[in-house]
Amino acid sequence: MSKTGNGPGNAGKASGIAEARRQKALLKTGALQNAILNSANFSSIATDEKGVIQIFNVGAERMLGYTAADVMNKITPADISDPQEVVARAKALSVELGTPITPGFEALVFKASRGIEDIYELTYIRKDGSRFPAVVSVTALCDADSKIIGYLLIGTDNTARKLVEAERAQLYKALQDKNAELESAKAVAEKANLAKSNFLSSMSHELRTPLNAILGFAQLLESGAPPPTATQVIRLHQIIKAGWYLLDLINEILDLAVIESGKLSLSLEPLSLSDVLHECEAMIGPQAQQRGINIVFDKVDPTWFAHADHTRVKQALINLLSNAIKYNRNHGMVEVKCTATPEHLRIRIQDSGAGLPPEKLAQLFQPFNRLGQETGAEEGTGIGLVVTRQLVELMGGSIGVASTVGVGSEFWIELVRDAMPQLAAEHAMAAELAPQAHENAALRTLLYVEDNPANLMLVEQIIEGHPHVRMLSARDANLGIALVRAHLPEVILMDINLPGLSGIQALKILREDPATAHIPVLAISANAMPRDIKKGLEAGFFRYLTKPIKVDEFMQALDMALELAEIEPYSVIDPAPL
Repeated sequence: MSKTGNGPGNAGKASGIAEARRQKALLKTGALQNAILNSANFSSIATDEKGVIQIFNVGAERMLGYTAADVMNKITPADISDPQEVVARAKALSVELGTPITPGFEALVFKASRGIEDIYELTYIRKDGSRFPAVVSVTALCDADSKIIGYLLIGTDNTARKLVEAERAQLYKALQDKNAELESAKAVAEKANLAKSNFLSSMSHELRTPLNAILGFAQLLESGAPPPTATQVIRLHQIIKAGWYLLDLINEILDLAVIESGKLSLSLEPLSLSDVLHECEAMIGPQAQQRGINIVFDKVDPTWFAHADHTRVKQALINLLSNAIKYNRNHGMVEVKCTATPEHLRIRIQDSGAGLPPEKLAQLFQPFNRLGQETGAEEGTGIGLVVTRQLVELMGGSIGVASTVGVGSEFWIELVRDAMPQLAAEHAMAAELAPQAHENAALRTLLYVEDNPANLMLVEQIIEGHPHVRMLSARDANLGIALVRAHLPEVILMDINLPGLSGIQALKILREDPATAHIPVLAISANAMPRDIKKGLEAGFFRYLTKPIKVDEFMQALDMALELAEIEPYSVIDPAPL
């Protein structure tokens, strides 16, 4: 029976296996070292402890253009580095580490010699004098006793990354320049918009002031005593018609300008479709009767509410209804119908006019394009439909049209649907403030502060028909304030643009005086831009009347102010422009 043991034969065999494994490991390590030293992707430069180059691999040769024989035992890595950068690094490290460091090789390996990990950027100089940026990692090489016997500097060419960084910096600068250009353009545009707004406001004021006198006196002559002759009535009618047409043109141009400037203010809230159509029916009825047009409004579900601006929806509908009447045939028909989906409400206005061919439909929403009607009997500006479309689209809605020649046209407006709000109890104040007749009413005093003689004369003649009201006048705010304090009038009419103190400044003085703070003050001004009206109402005017005034609306506002003058203390209730 044979025995297996740990004899000399087995020990030798085990030792042979171990030696084979060691040799294999050495070969593998040697292969790795050779691969590293011969890599062309990075430079490996090993030095002795004094910095003299001992190893210069293939990658270093490729990057720097030197052969190993050119540099080994001859130079240090500092000799192939940018000397100014080496000096700068020595200074920076001296400050950072608090010890003087000599410019040269010491500056390149000082941190590594102290056991501090060190990776830095510098510029290598090739044999041909060309330069390239490099990232260098430095490691101290130590023997078995931890004594430094040399240094290993592994470098990579950083040119590509530097190019990317340069491109990025260039792009960033280009973006900064573009942003600065855009900011400059924005500032120029804002300045231009401000100049445009100021011009429009000034233009509106300058046009409305003479129009106020023209239309005001024409209305007085038309309804005066003795009554005008038939010929005079015709002439007055033409003056009034042309004046209101000119005012419509001014308003539509200003509306278009405000919309295009992006400064139109909208108040989007739940809007009863039934209520706004009732208002439109009352407003458009007289125009339809004059033309003998039968206008029919279908009954609308009272629970249908749109998310829209009440004033602007009414403006858009009145424009479409007015066109449906204006361009209809005599004794024609206009039908107004509404339909609903869960998301939208659509209002359709169908007329029995001549209709439009496709080529004219394509031009329908172009500014100042009246589609060949310029010489027709019906007046128009060619702006109304443009304004209407932009108003509807600003409210999130849409507008469209279909037309058949010889049959008529159908315009429609689609608005975003809203939920029916929880309505509060009706407010009784409106009934309390309603004007009432006073047969034996005491004489009431009205003070009008106005520097334009024609406007003063107009209001004087309007007041002549109301014996219970006497009128005082002042040509500037300072005199007006003195008259208010002396006479304590029931109501004040105040122009805005006055010599010296403005109407708004005068209002502030009157509000701060306990003796005059309660008196209702109505603004009456040719400043009719939306921002002017808003500014006036915010200042505290009870009403803001725009020139040219309509006599009936003026008297309605005046009567309401006279009624409110009896309430102590006076408080502004629901101020609104007229």
